[in-house]
Amino acid sequence: MMQNPENSVILVVDDNPTNLEVLSEALLDAGFEVGVATSGEGALKQIQYNPPDLVLLDVMMPPGIDGFETCHRLKSNPATSKIPVIFMTALSEPTDKVKGLSIGAVDYITKPFQQEEVLARVRIHLQLRHLNQVLSDQNHQLKELTENLEKTVAERTAALQQTQVHLVQSEKLSSLGQLVAGVAHEINNPVGCISSNLAPAKEYVTDITCILQRYQERYPDAELVAEAEAVDLEFAMEDLPKILLSIETGATRIREISTSLRNFSRSDTTCLVVADLHEGLDSTLMILQHRLKACGDRPEIQVVKQYDHLPAIECYPGQINQVWMNLLSNAIDALEEQIQNGAIPASQHEPENQATTHQLTSKTPTITIRTEQTDESCVRVCITDNGPGIPETILENLFNPFFTTKSVGKGTGLGLSISRQIIQEKHHGNLWCTSKIGDGSEFWIELPVQQ
Repeated sequence: MMQNPENSVILVVDDNPTNLEVLSEALLDAGFEVGVATSGEGALKQIQYNPPDLVLLDVMMPPGIDGFETCHRLKSNPATSKIPVIFMTALSEPTDKVKGLSIGAVDYITKPFQQEEVLARVRIHLQLRHLNQVLSDQNHQLKELTENLEKTVAERTAALQQTQVHLVQSEKLSSLGQLVAGVAHEINNPVGCISSNLAPAKEYVTDITCILQRYQERYPDAELVAEAEAVDLEFAMEDLPKILLSIETGATRIREISTSLRNFSRSDTTCLVVADLHEGLDSTLMILQHRLKACGDRPEIQVVKQYDHLPAIECYPGQINQVWMNLLSNAIDALEEQIQNGAIPASQHEPENQATTHQLTSKTPTITIRTEQTDESCVRVCITDNGPGIPETILENLFNPFFTTKSVGKGTGLGLSISRQIIQEKHHGNLWCTSKIGDGSEFWIELPVQQ
């Protein structure tokens, strides 16, 4: 910051020794420090090593450069451009004054000098410079405060968003776990009743069928034979065991779904347990089966499992299953979008027995799940789809809270953000995505075997 105006350094530039003496004496008596130069060239050299706070500059200084050129060079140099220059001249033409002001001078003093006028003008312009410097410093401080405030607001906003994500995640997992566990419990009761009665029902049907056959053999009554033919008793006796078998198959399927629901909804959020990742993946796929099946003109989405041998890992299974649900649901969404856009023909259906990558055409909507143990302490899961891929601009923001490209009502923008938080913060692992337009997307998850 500039020093107090009363202690300022004034450089007087004039080729007339008498003028220098008079001005120097007046300025010194007023408390200023004074420097002198007798030419424009000498003034420029002196200013380079000892810049003054103000310059009193004579316009006419033959034979060297005049005051106009001296002022022009001062204002052209960033190091000296802010030093105020007051011209001293006997010229009274307005064009001369306009020329000096346009070059950058702040004022004119007309010769012969009036000492009181000179001191008054010098003090005014020194005070103006001092105030401008104070204002500049305050603006600089205000800018720093604004930048710090913006940084603080951004940090607190990010922290708030993370808190919101954490609360939403906890509430979502808790609500989902309670809902799914309740549904699984309610399913188990009727399924248990059906399963427990199937075995004796099959025995009863077998015994009754045998007795009816013997009655037909020993008592061939014409009226009973006619009634048996009317109801097609022979077909009913042949088909009833098949119906019971179908019921048994359905009950087994429901029991498997119920088991998957219970596995998926494990809300072990308060303590780590040892769990099988493949079990969690399979349970999630079971729950999403209705979205994988063919629907109308939409072909079935094939799932290719390339499971390596994995050790059981320490984790929060309910949270890990939530990650599988988010990633697999997003993969299905991407494939459905590609089908809707016509990139995959809607009429294309593949044989049900396809199970390996080389059997699937590039147009078959496919999700591939690969697992491997990278070393003794780490496992890796890769979920790949052959959907449309993700543009680079979107990929950069993919895991940001509340970022979504889905239409209103179809996505909150929290799924991937929550998934990364679960993997990285809760399990000290890593989650990232690689994608290329037209080549689908890959989501990679690395998890430590032990926490």
